[in-house]
Formats: sequence, structure tokens, C-alpha cells
Amino acid sequence: MESALRHIAARGWTMPDGTSSRIYLLQFNSTAYADAFRDGRHIGASAGDPLTGAARMDLDETWSGGGKVENTTSYVADEPKPFGAAQVRQAYLVAGDTVALLVQSRRGAEGTERIPFHQTVILQNQLLG
Repeated sequence: MESALRHIAARGWTMPDGTSSRIYLLQFNSTAYADAFRDGRHIGASAGDPLTGAARMDLDETWSGGGKVENTTSYVADEPKPFGAAQVRQAYLVAGDTVALLVQSRRGAEGTERIPFHQTVILQNQLLG
């Protein structure tokens, strides 16, 4: 892709319970480049690119697109059981010329909590929209 990616920003933090959250924002020169990035990774038809530490990611069938913001699209996936030392959840959000990747992981048998992750997706979607 010629001159597709314009800016990258990332932020991460760890909560007291050990849940690690990371957000990556990719801003492209146009909506068409952002859509091409999404389509090239089959995001929506699949969970997208494999993440380090996750053996397999499946689209989250419980995600109903809560907090829908006009002109944004969200794709949520999680690592099914049995997962390794940590469970991973991920979401891709597309808003105009920006693609966001949200990743949450937590070590231990409990893994990451679904509802707090969905809330994170909703809030980030509102910020992008």
C-alpha cells in the first residue's frame, strides 16, 4: 500500500487484579486504506491476525455491538478454553481512517472477564466515533 499508514499510537496498563490492557491506534491516510487493512486481515470473517500468546481466537458470539456509534464498526474475539497461562481477548474497531486494536489478557484459570472487556470496547468506540 502506498503511503497508507500515517500515525500509530499505543497505550497499556495493568490493573491490580493482573489484567493487562493495551490499545493500539492506527491512523491511515483515508478510510479506504483503513478498510483495506481490515479486509486484508479478514477481520469480521475471522478474529484477524493471530496474537502472540493466544493459540486460537474465535469471534465472540456474545458481542452484540453494544454502545454502537454511527460510522463505526466493532469486531470482538476471545481465546476459547482451554487457554494457556493467560486468556486473551481482542477487539478491532474501525472508525473512518482509524483502526483500533484492543487487547486484554489475564493470567490464571479465571482468564479475562467478558463484561469489563466489552465495556472497554464500548468506551473506546465512543471515543473514536
